[in-house]
Amino acid sequence: MAFIRIPPGWQLPERDATPETVFFNRRRFLKGLAGAGIAGAVLPLVGCRTQKPLDRAAIAGVQPLAVTLNPAFAQVDRPITNELVAATYNNFYEFGSTKTAIWQNARPLPIEDWKVEVGGLVKNPQTFDLDDLTKKFPLEERIYRFRCVEAWSMVIPWVGFPMNLIIKAVEPTSAAKFVRFTSYYDSKVTPGPLFPPNQFLPFPYTEGMRIEEMANDLAFFAVGAYGHTLPKQHGAPLRAAIPWKYGFKGAKSIVKIEFVDKQPATFWNTLIPSEYKFESNVDPAVPHPRWSQSQERFVGAEPEFAWIEKPTLKYNGYGEYVASLYS
Repeated sequence: MAFIRIPPGWQLPERDATPETVFFNRRRFLKGLAGAGIAGAVLPLVGCRTQKPLDRAAIAGVQPLAVTLNPAFAQVDRPITNELVAATYNNFYEFGSTKTAIWQNARPLPIEDWKVEVGGLVKNPQTFDLDDLTKKFPLEERIYRFRCVEAWSMVIPWVGFPMNLIIKAVEPTSAAKFVRFTSYYDSKVTPGPLFPPNQFLPFPYTEGMRIEEMANDLAFFAVGAYGHTLPKQHGAPLRAAIPWKYGFKGAKSIVKIEFVDKQPATFWNTLIPSEYKFESNVDPAVPHPRWSQSQERFVGAEPEFAWIEKPTLKYNGYGEYVASLYS
């Protein structure tokens, strides 16, 4: 594999990225979006470059997990992304907008006494600690494609358990139609993309999905990756892995799971609803307003950061599992 030196037409030029100073005033930010007709302004989600050398410190402190690979998800049509590349190239907005700096910025995340509150419209509300998440629910490994809305992709071997096990544990009532995930937030620990913390961004980070989507066997809660516990930059100790949706739907460092009767507000859909839909299924035929989704840049197995251009697959290649949800 080799670096793509001439950017394809669907790659967003660096000049189109909005400077971080825009975020100091959300009203200015929203006004800027309107004045540019959306096309000239973009949150710093976009940008697919990294720095070398890769640093093994990015996976320091993880603990091995004894799990079995689920044979139904044992391989995909491309190699697993090199672990250090995946660990040093992250979107985790609570820790900034520079992908290659997230693994260092996330080090202060306190995960030792983690609790996940599960409630809302359920018959059996519960609070799970780390021990519950790794022992109460049978863990397995699944190799999933990961597709970012920015048009790059990876393959990650997640360790965790199907989301439907949580559904069975708490028994949602018939009134529950959606689920909302809330991520950890403390402005002293998770300052967001600006310093000092930006009060205009809708933190804590929230994401959501329909309860039927959560019940699908593909929907997965990850507590690890690459055979060990999650590094903090991947959303330790619990994150959502929903492989047929764009990556921003995968809430990280989850502290609350709520079953609700109405579609919940979510972080990116609240900020730019015209660009980041609530559903956000991977679809090559539905372009982002500012770039095509028909192609993706796949990050492969090499120890250096290298791209291969590939066609985007509808539902990220998982249509046989999920297409019936959207008929």
